[in-house]
Amino acid sequence: MSELSPYSQQSSEVVPTGVGALVERKADRLARKQVEQLQRTKRVGLARLEVQAQLESARAQAVGYVGQQAMQTVAMVSQLEGQLGAACPLAVSRLQGIADMTALSLAEVVSDAARKMGR
Repeated sequence: MSELSPYSQQSSEVVPTGVGALVERKADRLARKQVEQLQRTKRVGLARLEVQAQLESARAQAVGYVGQQAMQTVAMVSQLEGQLGAACPLAVSRLQGIADMTALSLAEVVSDAARKMGR
């Protein structure tokens, strides 16, 4: 008689009782735990991706800022080189050399910044 299940008006589903019910409830709890673990794993994975995307975006902005500042500086050096060359034509080749060294040094700064921030 322990195999009889009570009848429910709300559900036509048979409610197991006895040892079978214990096994089924344990399986339900295990399945629920597994689903919850999967959901937690998904949330953690998505959070990691979001943080990684934010870091990459910040790196890109930082490298862009360094590059922008270097380009503005090179433009100012080039403008000054032109003005001083017009004022003193004998110094043009020396001014070009200094301007070229400055531009190369700035390019190295940008390259170093990109390498350091890319880590």
